Amino acid sequence: MNTRMKGLFALTAMAALTSTPAFAQAGVSEQYRWLTFTVFAVVIAITMYVTYLAAKRVRSASDFYTAGGGVTGLQNGWAIAGDYLSAASFLGIAGLISLYGYDGFMYSVGWLVAYITVLLLIAEPCRNIGRYTLADILAYRNDPRKTRIVGALSVITVSTFYLTAQMVGGGVLVKTLIGINYETSVICVGVLMLAYVLFGGMVATTWVQIIKAVLLVCASLVIVVLVWVPYGFSLPAFLQDVVSDPKVQARVATLLGDPAKSMSAAELGQRFLEPGLYFKAPIDQISLGMALVFGTAGLPHILMRFFTVPTAQQARKSVIWAMAIIGGFYVLTLFLGFGAARHVGPAAIAAVDAGGNMAGPLLAQYIGGGQDSFFGNFMLAFVSAVAFATIVAVVAGLVLAAASAMAHDLYVGVFRAGKPVTPQAQVGAARVATVIVGAMSIAIGIAAKGQNVAVLVGLAFAVAASANFPCVLLTLYWKRCNTGGIVAGMLVGTLAAVGLTLLSPNLSYPLTIKAAAHKVLDGEAAKRAASESAMTAARTTADATALAKAGKELAALDKAVAKAQGDLSKWGDERTSFMGLEKPLIALKNPGIISIPLGFLAVILGSLLFRDKRAENMWNEVYVRQNTGLLAAKATGH
Repeated sequence: MNTRMKGLFALTAMAALTSTPAFAQAGVSEQYRWLTFTVFAVVIAITMYVTYLAAKRVRSASDFYTAGGGVTGLQNGWAIAGDYLSAASFLGIAGLISLYGYDGFMYSVGWLVAYITVLLLIAEPCRNIGRYTLADILAYRNDPRKTRIVGALSVITVSTFYLTAQMVGGGVLVKTLIGINYETSVICVGVLMLAYVLFGGMVATTWVQIIKAVLLVCASLVIVVLVWVPYGFSLPAFLQDVVSDPKVQARVATLLGDPAKSMSAAELGQRFLEPGLYFKAPIDQISLGMALVFGTAGLPHILMRFFTVPTAQQARKSVIWAMAIIGGFYVLTLFLGFGAARHVGPAAIAAVDAGGNMAGPLLAQYIGGGQDSFFGNFMLAFVSAVAFATIVAVVAGLVLAAASAMAHDLYVGVFRAGKPVTPQAQVGAARVATVIVGAMSIAIGIAAKGQNVAVLVGLAFAVAASANFPCVLLTLYWKRCNTGGIVAGMLVGTLAAVGLTLLSPNLSYPLTIKAAAHKVLDGEAAKRAASESAMTAARTTADATALAKAGKELAALDKAVAKAQGDLSKWGDERTSFMGLEKPLIALKNPGIISIPLGFLAVILGSLLFRDKRAENMWNEVYVRQNTGLLAAKATGH
């Protein structure tokens, strides 16, 4: 997968970090390894103590699934922020801004807009209709058995896609910073996540997410203040210094290619603040934007959070607080990204990780005094520990969502339908499901070693937007919606999102990869001769700056050649992708613009072609309850 695609989906996966040797360049030096252990241990100890306290409060299924509905709007707002701001949301967006300027910041805007959809359409009605899970909302007015089955399967599918990428990213992060092998790293992440969910349920998960969100925001604030204070907190002065930096101008020149030859240094710098360096096809940006905006409203671990508050008013407050926290954080990424571009340099960031995911930690290390200083390594360790806590918190939320689908929807709602299940049995089933999901995520994480799994995050958003969102929205707001529409929408939306992704540029196409590799090898001689000539000239004139630049160019060339040779060896005589295609059938990297309308169309047609008296008769009650919240606690009694 090319660099652009790594950046595209690394925002929520950290999957670009799976290039272990590159990432290791940013690891803490051996003499400061103890510092990393200490910082990680402190963060883990705090969260485990919270889990210990939370475990005492888990006595019923409601406590396990929704923290007993006792979370305030403010607390839930921080928890939603903790659930939504994955490690790659922090690392990836800052990285994209550092490499592509303005276009990278557009992701921040897009993800914030997503919560407007949640606030206006989803939060309050879901709180009033559902109780524990996504399937509760769908089963309220439709056939409980059928809708719980398709709803649970969708939740498990989305959660698995998301979980795999997070587990791989967490394993690589621990491996490179602490030094233990990948398999042990994944097991550590999995065991820690299991401890949070298994013993503390939603109570522990909520507080771990709150702690993680506070740490993430505080760490970012400290870095931003240290970056911005030399400019007197003047935004124009800061941006002018960024665009005047030769490292930034050189990056723009590299991205533009031939057109840059006719541009002045000032013009090159100005282009860093303008669109077009990253997004080349507007239709692709629109498709991805649709998946992010509507997918957020269909993510199961986000929807679950609205069942943890006691009233619809608190649900609205939680979304408003989440928007404020997430929006404020994404503004900080502007300074993190531009600060990293100015002080570390896009070339140095890309040399460590092609997707730019280490921009934030490298900036923290620079601000702290550099890679040879104690405080610089402390800052790197602290930011990395926060990123690790972020991964574990997000994974815990995903595992809880998948386990709830298995235990509450499939076991209690389908297998034991019509039969009484004691609260103790429900909690027991939930914990068994948690162990199953946790073991599955650890196994998949280990099996995915060395694989680029970034596409799974985009796929998770696509499925959530194409299957979950149309079903939830229409069952809440369309009188004619019924069981037939829900089943059709879930199946068509999921299959369309997955199928179109398998036909897109997201997969590896051997012919394309080998053509790029041959291009690198064909141009090696000329580039090596030019760099060696520049190095000789620099030695003659004793120009240290030019000598360092030539050395970096040679190192980058050696890396590119090694990768090209590895690609040729890896793909050999292969010509087709996993799907047997020599090239993509569709140009879209995210299928949202096609699969989302197909999901809505399937719900509409399925509802019109299928008769369901229950859905029609329940509409008036649904309408009243979603708008008033009357008797919401009895929502699952139907």
